[in-house]
Amino acid sequence: MAVPDKAPKDLSDCQSFFLTPASAKQRQYEALRAYFVEGRPSREVARAFGYSAGSFQVLCHHFRREADPVFFVSPQRGPREQPKKSAARELIIELRKRNYSVYEISESLQEQQLSLSPTAVREVLKVEGFAPLPRRRDEERPERVRVSIEPVADVRQFSLTPRQFHTRCGGLFLFVPYLLRLSLDTLAKSARLSGSKMIPAAHALRSCLALKLWSIERKSHVMSLVADEGLALFAGLNAFPKKSYLSEYSSRITHPQTTALLGAYQHQIAGDELLPGHSFNLDFHSVPYHGEHPVIEQHYVSMRSRSQKSILTFLAQDADGHAFCYANADLRKGEEAEEIFRFISFWEKAHGERPRHLVFDSRLTTYANLARLEQMGITFMTLRRRSAALLKEVALLPRSAWRTVELDVSARKFRTPRVFEQTIRLAGESFRQLFIQDLGHDEPTLLLTNDRRSSAAKLITRYAQRMLIENALSDAVRFFHMDALSSAVGLKVDFDMSLLVIASGLYRLLARTMRGYADAQARLIFRDLIDMPASVDISTSGVQVHFHRRAHLPIVSASGLLNTPVKVPWWNNLPLRLTA
Repeated sequence: MAVPDKAPKDLSDCQSFFLTPASAKQRQYEALRAYFVEGRPSREVARAFGYSAGSFQVLCHHFRREADPVFFVSPQRGPREQPKKSAARELIIELRKRNYSVYEISESLQEQQLSLSPTAVREVLKVEGFAPLPRRRDEERPERVRVSIEPVADVRQFSLTPRQFHTRCGGLFLFVPYLLRLSLDTLAKSARLSGSKMIPAAHALRSCLALKLWSIERKSHVMSLVADEGLALFAGLNAFPKKSYLSEYSSRITHPQTTALLGAYQHQIAGDELLPGHSFNLDFHSVPYHGEHPVIEQHYVSMRSRSQKSILTFLAQDADGHAFCYANADLRKGEEAEEIFRFISFWEKAHGERPRHLVFDSRLTTYANLARLEQMGITFMTLRRRSAALLKEVALLPRSAWRTVELDVSARKFRTPRVFEQTIRLAGESFRQLFIQDLGHDEPTLLLTNDRRSSAAKLITRYAQRMLIENALSDAVRFFHMDALSSAVGLKVDFDMSLLVIASGLYRLLARTMRGYADAQARLIFRDLIDMPASVDISTSGVQVHFHRRAHLPIVSASGLLNTPVKVPWWNNLPLRLTA
């Protein structure tokens, strides 16, 4: 019986096999052959085979330098079995038939020198057709070592009975004198923060603030601290609240409440001269979000150099006090340009006057809003974006148009920049514009301001100090776990930002009393002065916190905070004495 021949392919199908290759390696081969053998132009080949002009040039570059190019070799297949799973498969099935959970099976395998993770055990059981076990109560589980079950936080069970204990969070009690000045009860009442009989508003606020004050590089893992009796004593509770409570509590706080909280905070620290209010640095920061939520918008994240889902926050920092004074995370796309006026309104309501001087980046607001600032009588300083027209204007300036100024900053490397100054009109108003060269950048700096009195050298020096807010933002992200959405405690970002403002102010107040730390960042202060254990002795006469010996303890001793008793209202006015 004759075997019929298969029908031949159509000529157009054979032609498309070479002109439109299906695999990546064949596409590279045909594209390189068209360029090197047929002599077709590079751009034409790139367009024909779906490459960009630049990527095809890179492909040709690598081909010319590759010693032995490979195109049509079949890749070697990897192993088709997993030795660890195969060796333990029978034992896994046997243990599951005895109603062992995946975790218990994994532990049993480790005892028999068969290391297999619970995830791998679950995969084996799924392949074998076993369904997950129904969830069991704790008393139904076999006896094993588990995490301790800590008591529920309840202020009604808070006790000051005489006792002694050791705490890891001893340095946290250095903030108690400053918390007394703030009066968190007054702050909670002014902001109308919610509370309960078990955890009143002031205690909840103090608990959340304790996590901001006690942190190491964004690790807000509160569950590792809930058993610390010293942390609970600091909050005035019998036990520290768990992360589920903290997340749920912050979600109930609205934006008007956080704004009222910041306003009340401004009134409380007015006499400490923490925020002189002469000049402010303004900036935006995007808090990354790693989840699925339809409300979260895409914003540019500078540390990733890309746009991704994030929460846009606005922050203002006092230039002299180096502390944050305002924050807002209740922003949507299209509202960024108006946020500067919300800050002006907030500051005017809290202090009875408008900010006098603002320094910010070029993308913070629009030219029309710069004209509004001029009409409001507020001095500002910003940068202009380097457009092609402006760069061409700078390049065409003759050498005689530039003048050299000297900056009065001894630590700066580039102290003699060249400056060209002119008056321009934007949005119907006249502004002062400075082109600056030789500041250590490849491109010129384009400074725009309505300050017509200060010298060019003074303006350049002041804008350079704006980098303080960049450093403060970096410190906030790394130490104050500012990127709250990726931390273990999912605090509402708007409330988290208000806690950041208060915590940064407390660190600045404490730093002013510590010799050599007035300008130090929070993470350095924490490492040297706050992160130290202590022994706590509660008696009928008071609470004594005795710090253990450390290298930087003499600096704390010289601050005057030790051996100075202060009465603590949330301890029934029992005095606190710090000793070393």
